[in-house]
Amino acid sequence: MADVREPYSIVLNSFSFDLSTFDAAIVDLDGTMVDTIGDFVVALNLMLDDLSLSHVTAKDVESMVGKGSEHLIRSTLCHVRGSDADEALCDAAWRHYTRHYLAINGQHSAVYPGVVEGLEAMRAKGIRLACLTNKPNDFAKPLLAAKGLDGYFEFVFGGDAFERKKPDPLPLLKTCEALGTSPARTLMVGDSSNDAQAARAAGCPVVLVTYGYNHGEPIKYVDADAFVDSLAELRSACPEERP
Repeated sequence: MADVREPYSIVLNSFSFDLSTFDAAIVDLDGTMVDTIGDFVVALNLMLDDLSLSHVTAKDVESMVGKGSEHLIRSTLCHVRGSDADEALCDAAWRHYTRHYLAINGQHSAVYPGVVEGLEAMRAKGIRLACLTNKPNDFAKPLLAAKGLDGYFEFVFGGDAFERKKPDPLPLLKTCEALGTSPARTLMVGDSSNDAQAARAAGCPVVLVTYGYNHGEPIKYVDADAFVDSLAELRSACPEERP
């Protein structure tokens, strides 16, 4: 689990979260809506068993997650071997990891407190929602369904949906295109520098949660418009009526 962060206000850096100024929100998955470290640890250690390699811990994984499954697997192999992994080993590891992850997806993870309340508040005020994650589509969509979150989103785009992943701005721009909204009126909600960097480059305002992974680094040093301790805090940014 992530360490306890300093509390932040929903308003920071002079950015006021009146959600009536937005047409849509793009929401990250791992570390933002669902704590998936448990799933990662189980699937990775089963993969490592298949390769006769030593295990990783939750603390190890927390610093490596966030840049897509390929990066996670390569980083894990480098961590346990103390050296880089060749393509043949990475390919074998990917096959084992995919099989194990699909088998346990969602069984060792949990929705963060306040997520449902935040999604409900945005949807109730007419904010259109899309989920954008670096997790592969085949992992992301079943996870959202298993946690009862899939019905909130018009679109779900995984890390293999586009040519590039976050922190590249392309996935955000493509998601805005799918939603039919301008980046300036589309809020990015995430947990890491990947989300913030992609949002900045795409021209989207960005709010980050304080409880996520962020590659094991303190979130307060990331350039974002605001930080929240819970997505439920977004309820206070919803006016009674949209103009």
